[in-house]
Amino acid sequence: MWTCPKCGRELSRQDQDHYCGKAPETIDEYIAAQDEVVQPRLIEVREILRAAIPDAEERISWAMPTYWKGRNIIHFAASKKHMGLYPGSEATTAFADELKDFDVSKGTIRLPWNKELPTELIQRIARWCYEEYTD
Repeated sequence: MWTCPKCGRELSRQDQDHYCGKAPETIDEYIAAQDEVVQPRLIEVREILRAAIPDAEERISWAMPTYWKGRNIIHFAASKKHMGLYPGSEATTAFADELKDFDVSKGTIRLPWNKELPTELIQRIARWCYEEYTD
């Protein structure tokens, strides 16, 4: 176990990425709290998701920007080396062929900061999640 010197939280690995402090209450607060270098990319993915699923509510869940309609549909979050997109394991399985060039694990798609966002793919995944996960 490792204890973060900033927030006092106990984590399993030394220097494990985590959110220190009070969780943001809005997506705007979340983005503003991130490194200035990555803020434009976070805004870009937010706009992609808003356009793809305009009826979904924006909220913070699990300290991440989340799109919700009766349940969590899709999340995104900043990490040191990438932005994580979290559509769930059903979505990463359904889009496995299209995601073969990405670092993917169960329910997670890692989008490197230094590569262009796959806008159309993100939109299709978000729409799929909306249709599959909402009533």
